[in-house]
Amino acid sequence: MIVIKFGGHAMDSDPKWMGELAALWKSGKKFVVVHGGGPHIDAQLKVENIESEFKGGFRITTPAVMKVVESVLTGTVLRSVVRSLSAVGLPAVGITGSDAKLLEVKLKDGGALGLVGEVTKVNPEILNSLIGSGFLPVVAPVSNDLEGKALNVNADLAAGAIAGALGADEMLFMTDVPGIYRNWPDRGSLINEISIAELSKLQFADGMVPKVSATINAVKSGAKSVRVIDGKSLEAFHDALAGKGGTWVRA
Repeated sequence: MIVIKFGGHAMDSDPKWMGELAALWKSGKKFVVVHGGGPHIDAQLKVENIESEFKGGFRITTPAVMKVVESVLTGTVLRSVVRSLSAVGLPAVGITGSDAKLLEVKLKDGGALGLVGEVTKVNPEILNSLIGSGFLPVVAPVSNDLEGKALNVNADLAAGAIAGALGADEMLFMTDVPGIYRNWPDRGSLINEISIAELSKLQFADGMVPKVSATINAVKSGAKSVRVIDGKSLEAFHDALAGKGGTWVRA
């Protein structure tokens, strides 16, 4: 079982990796895809002239921003990912973090970031049911709290939590960059391999924060390993499936 997080500008590149996924699926491999869509959200916010800012790698989510986030992720992007996977013969089914209470969430940092959700529990029954019935689940991370309020859940963190709950053999992050960097944007600081213990001691900034947090959480929750790769590169995807490239994080 491999959980794949697909997001960032990798979503705008030619999705040749999906054909590779289809071949693996036919050989008996099982997958869950969790998608993000930050650039798509940015584009729609610009169209609607809504300001957006980030703090610590997380999008500050006002009610107006949340309306766009939900519309884009659970509508446009989720449908697009499902269509693309279906086009290569994969039995993709799109769901959200709210469906069957897949993701239980609460306001992150007491609401300091607005309508940003923090995953408190994963109920993987719907994923196991879909996989057991021969389907490939595609998850949009938007979820709702106990009061039914829609919250913006970071896709990296959602994917990591799902990978842990499923005890995935590997969590594969397809991102905008080739891996985790000690000192982003210094391209010479790419980490090739690291243990969770070592990774937990390092400090990161901006967009690396959710990726690193998700990676640590995935392994601590039950995923056997995590690999962060350049999602725009078919070669990187090939290498990852062969156990090479990117940043490999082990227990």
